Amino acid sequence: MKTEIAFWDTSAIIPLYCNQVTSTESRRIRRRFKQPVVWWGTHLEVHSGINRLLREGLLTKKQFKKALDNWESLHSLAIVVKPDDNVLSLAVSLTGKHALRALDSFQLAAALIWCKEKPRNRPFICADLRLGSTAADAGFEVVLL
Repeated sequence: MKTEIAFWDTSAIIPLYCNQVTSTESRRIRRRFKQPVVWWGTHLEVHSGINRLLREGLLTKKQFKKALDNWESLHSLAIVVKPDDNVLSLAVSLTGKHALRALDSFQLAAALIWCKEKPRNRPFICADLRLGSTAADAGFEVVLL
C-alpha cells in the first residue's frame, strides 16, 4: 500500500477525534494516509456518532465542539463520493451478496465507485469487522483498527 489516498469508513473516523480504544491506531493510520476518501453520507454518520457520545456523557461540550471542528477540517480536504444511481444500485446488490447493514452497503458501494470497481491495492480503513471482512472479500487492502 504505497498510496497516500484511502477510503475511510465512519467507524475509523470517529476515533480520530473522540478518545476510544482504537484512537491511537486511527491517528497513526491518518498520518500515513494524507488524502481521505469518504462517502457522502459519512458527514451525517460522523455528526450522529459525535452527538451520541455527547448525549451519553462520554464527551464534554468542549470535546464535542473540538471533535466536530476537527471533522469539518478533514471533511473539507476529503474526496467525497456523491450519491447517485450507480452507488444506490451497487449498494442494493451488495445487500443480496453480503450480510451488510444498509449504511455499510453504501460505504462499500461508495468505495467501489471511487476505485471504478477495481479495489486491488486500494486501502479501506475501518473498525467494523463485518464491513472490513466484506471489503477484503471485494479486493480492498483493509486496514482494520
